[in-house]
Amino acid sequence: MSTILFITAQAGNAGAGASSMNMLLMMGLMIVVFYFFMIRPQMKRQKEMTKFREALQKGDKIVTTGGIYGKIDEIKDNIIILEVAANVKLKVDKSVVLKDMSDAPVQK
Repeated sequence: MSTILFITAQAGNAGAGASSMNMLLMMGLMIVVFYFFMIRPQMKRQKEMTKFREALQKGDKIVTTGGIYGKIDEIKDNIIILEVAANVKLKVDKSVVLKDMSDAPVQK
């Protein structure tokens, strides 16, 4: 009777090893999926946004993350002087520029 318990205990431990291996494999697969569907596209968008902000020039019409529309009057390092109306200028950080509005249709 004790040999039957010993054999059953051995079989139970072998199953636990395979179960933990499957769990590690599933965790690894989840990490790979997260990388390709979430992390990698985000890094690509961030690189494109950095490239866009570096290519900004005087006279470009832009919109900021706060929804302020304006035309770039001057660029100094990471600071942009933004003309939002006649003789009204704002100093904003380059990182708040959201998109280029130069090609957008004029709204009245």
